[in-house]
Amino acid sequence: MLRPDSRRLSPAVAWLFSVASGLAVANVYYAQPLLDLIADDLRISHATVGLVGTLTQVGYAAGLLLLVPLGDHVDRRILITAQLGLSVAALAAVALAPSAPLMLLAMAAVGLLAVVAQVLVAYAASLAGPADRGRVVGTVTSGIVVGILLARTIAGTIGDLAGWRAVYVVSAVATGAMAAVLAAVVPAERRRRPAPIGYLRLVGSVFTLFAREPVLRVRAGLALLIFTAVTVLLTPMVLPLAAPPFALSHTEIGLFGLAGAAGALGAGYAGRQADRGRARRTVAIGLTAMLAAWPAAALLPHSVWWLVLAMVVIDYGLQSVHVVNHHLLYQVRPEAQSRLTAGYMLLYSAGSALGAIGSTLVYERGGWTAVCLLGGAVSLLALVFWRLTDRPPHRALNRRAAPRRAAPRRAAGRRAVSR
Repeated sequence: MLRPDSRRLSPAVAWLFSVASGLAVANVYYAQPLLDLIADDLRISHATVGLVGTLTQVGYAAGLLLLVPLGDHVDRRILITAQLGLSVAALAAVALAPSAPLMLLAMAAVGLLAVVAQVLVAYAASLAGPADRGRVVGTVTSGIVVGILLARTIAGTIGDLAGWRAVYVVSAVATGAMAAVLAAVVPAERRRRPAPIGYLRLVGSVFTLFAREPVLRVRAGLALLIFTAVTVLLTPMVLPLAAPPFALSHTEIGLFGLAGAAGALGAGYAGRQADRGRARRTVAIGLTAMLAAWPAAALLPHSVWWLVLAMVVIDYGLQSVHVVNHHLLYQVRPEAQSRLTAGYMLLYSAGSALGAIGSTLVYERGGWTAVCLLGGAVSLLALVFWRLTDRPPHRALNRRAAPRRAAPRRAAGRRAVSR
């Protein structure tokens, strides 16, 4: 619950939000290591079963635009618990689907409702105090990335032991339990009632914010590039790992998600640095780390440990930039946090799609080395883009991120500038 002496969110509830976000977004990625099992069970071709991932991602993109903006005009506690409850029904429908069309429809619904993770991020940011917002956003965001990375490991293990349907049964039970816990623990939202606005106008205002807020354009553009780079690494890596000389099983390949999860722990540190007014330095370190990961990834033919190192480094860099992006966005328009999140994440999703498509095509024509060159080029482009766009008001916004308690230790002139 909220601390009685302030609006700050307690660390325990922040971690609860983190776990809930991870559970929600993992639903989008469970199917990836299960496609062959699903195809065999429902007697569909491998070309058709590929629609599972496509429809789930399409549903997720639709949810970003159609559901996440609602957080600015309805009680987010109610919105979160409702989405989690409907997610239980969608997951159960997947587990019980008797045919491919019904399964695909249910998968699209799973993706649509998984955007509750982004509603949780915006809600946590609104509940946090200004001096703690970066830490809280970092905590919740780390749960999302860990959920994405561990989804393949969990799904592969349960699928091997009990079949693909058991994965969605387990997820439905866990999601239902989380909905009950959040309903009992999280307080109702207390904020000034917003002026009435039609639903279509609310959704359309996401695009209006792009036109009016340069910080959103810059941060969303950076998100597109960094998530393109990471997806370039994650999407085709199963191909060299499954082939000789490594010939790893799906379960063993899924364990590589643990390496990425270790790198994602940098989200909390990045959030604390942003709270101290060090957002710019944190982004610089993060983008440099992402670029430095690719030479290590290129050494995969010599040892899988080079890929492990690359995953830790690139995910650390990704989280550093991603958390700072959220931190700066939420200072622009506090009354529009959910719509800012929706706009930002739309370009994130576009980057993930571009990375998946581009890396697959490049691997087919040039192999793993070509994939690493593509990823390195995108990471370099992200670093250049940031350097070209890191100008006022972005630097002034970074300085305003510093907590007020640090002001007495600074010269009066610097305090005046930071304001």
